[in-house]
Amino acid sequence: MASSVKKMMDFFDLPSEQEVDAATNARRQLAAILGKGDHAQLRLVDGEKEITLPFVAIQILAKILDQMAEGHAVSLVPVHAELTTQEAADFLNVSRPYFVKLLEKNEIAYHKAGVRRRVTFKDLVAYKERIHIKANNALDELAKQAQELDMGY
Repeated sequence: MASSVKKMMDFFDLPSEQEVDAATNARRQLAAILGKGDHAQLRLVDGEKEITLPFVAIQILAKILDQMAEGHAVSLVPVHAELTTQEAADFLNVSRPYFVKLLEKNEIAYHKAGVRRRVTFKDLVAYKERIHIKANNALDELAKQAQELDMGY
């Protein structure tokens, strides 16, 4: 499972200019459909083949198109996917030894597969969100202190 996650995470090709334009156009059309209620169908037709997508898949597609229209690369990783400590460290942009210390301090949930540690993508994202909130709170406090001290920021 971990090697397939690595392949997904390595696939970060930025969309071309034509793809950005197509995503922008499709995003507008899809937003108009999705804005009218909580039920919609999208049919993909190719010759005699026709596929109907469920509403939740259309919502995910809309989010993908939003990112592509902004020129961002998109990668999908299942929340239950298990990552190695190196893959997880790469995702957080930290060293593997630092990441292992986070695990040992129980900052991030993990389990062992044999002697190897594994982290679910869901737990990794939850940790990233917690530290993001913590950092924003610290910045808010610093800005508040700077204003109280009339530091001109």
